[in-house]
This record gives sequence, C-alpha cells and structure tokens, in this order.
Amino acid sequence: MGRLDNKVAFITGLARGQGRAHAVRLAAEGAQIIGVDLAGPLPGVPYDSATAADVEETGRLIEEQGAKAHLVQCDVRDLDALRAAVDEGVSIFGGLDVVVANAGICIPETWDEVTPTSFRDTIDINVIGVWNTVTATAPHLIERGGGSIIATSSLAGKKLQPFMVHYTTSKHALVGMTRAFAAELGNHNIRVNSIHPGAVATPMGSGQMVSRIEQTNAANPRLAGMGMTFLNQFVAEADEIANVVAFLASDESKFITAEHISIDGGAQYF
Repeated sequence: MGRLDNKVAFITGLARGQGRAHAVRLAAEGAQIIGVDLAGPLPGVPYDSATAADVEETGRLIEEQGAKAHLVQCDVRDLDALRAAVDEGVSIFGGLDVVVANAGICIPETWDEVTPTSFRDTIDINVIGVWNTVTATAPHLIERGGGSIIATSSLAGKKLQPFMVHYTTSKHALVGMTRAFAAELGNHNIRVNSIHPGAVATPMGSGQMVSRIEQTNAANPRLAGMGMTFLNQFVAEADEIANVVAFLASDESKFITAEHISIDGGAQYF
C-alpha cells in the first residue's frame, strides 16, 4: 500500500531534476502522473535545457514504479495549453488530487546585468507559471473534494540568492501566493504549501552555470558564502526534496496548509 494509492498528481517541469524525482516518488507511492515540461531551449539560462528525450525517460521511470503517465511538452506560461494538458490527463485518469508547481528558471546576474527581458522571463515562468498551474488545476481538485498543492520556492524565498534579484523576487512572490491560495482554497479542503530547497544536485548546475555563479560572486565576495549549511552536507539530492513533497501530498500532512517548509540544511539562518 502506498500513501497515494488511487490518487492522481500533476507536476510541472518534470523532465529531469527535482521534477523527475517528485514524479518518480509520487508514482512509487501509488499515484498516476500527469506532467508537463517545456523540454526545449530556455531564455537566457546558462545551464543545459531539458529535451523531449528527458521527458520520455521520466515517463519510463514512472512506469517502472507500476504507475501510468500522461506527459506533454507544454510551456507553463501558456495557460490555455496548460489547461488542455491538465484536462486531458484528468479525462484519462478520472480526477486530480495533487499538484506540484515545480517549473522554474534561475539566471545568475548582478543587479546591473539584469535586463528587462531576463527579469520578465523569470517572473513569467517562476511566478505567473505557478499562478497558471494553480488556475488550471484547482477546479479539478474542487471537483474531487479537496487535495494538496505544493509550490517550489527556494532558499531565495526565505532569505535571498545573491546576484539574482529577479530569482529572489520570484521566489518571495510564491510565499505570498501560497498564503493567498491557501486562504481561499481552504474552503474547498485544498491545502497549499511551499517548499524551499537550498542547493540541490540537479542538471540546473550543468553547462556554464557554475562558472557564471563564480563570475557573479566575484562582484562582491562577502555575499558568496550566504548559502552555507549548518550540516556537513552542502547540497541536497533531488530525492531528499521529493521526500518532503510526498509528505505534503499525502494525508499525513492533512492539517498543514499555508506553510513554507525549508529543506536547506539551515542555510537560511547562516
């Protein structure tokens, strides 16, 4: 028996990294998975973009857990396409119980390198994309009689991420969005919480990401150590984040809502 037997989960940004880990973990707990990912070039990011092959691999891993998957290439900025993907998945699996708004981008830039385009792209994907996700899925949760929505924020939503004004702004916005949706959707027995990972070992660290962070750190070395943890482990594995997502998706957390749960080894307090 899994904690999510007879449940259906919708996950954004599930081609790889944290999104893939969430999909596989929820599938292992018994959920059927509906998911979307852009699976194509991302605007201005220095790390490698996900591909259609990554989405296919996630689907294979879900099915290895004995679950079924309905996965679609879709941009979370496109509300109509997102609604269509959700509606199609719900028609296949018969309902929706869990939503994980995970898709997001991260662009290291000093304050004076940020452009209107990079700021707008970050807000459009990280904030409006989450709003679109909740807007497209909440009616199905209401029809089901309740459910759980989990938004991926960040250490940057509790403290800040140096040299990422746009990213920090976007992740703080999700704290307010979580509270606001929790207040209104609670009347429908829908819980809304955010998770706040620190550094996580995912493909977001690929390509030129590390060198780009080193370059921005050089602009003010005093800020470079702000992500340090209290533990000897500095970077979380994606599975460790998925453990918390599985808890929030399950009935074990049925009286937890409007919370902002850190998974950062204490880095927010360093």
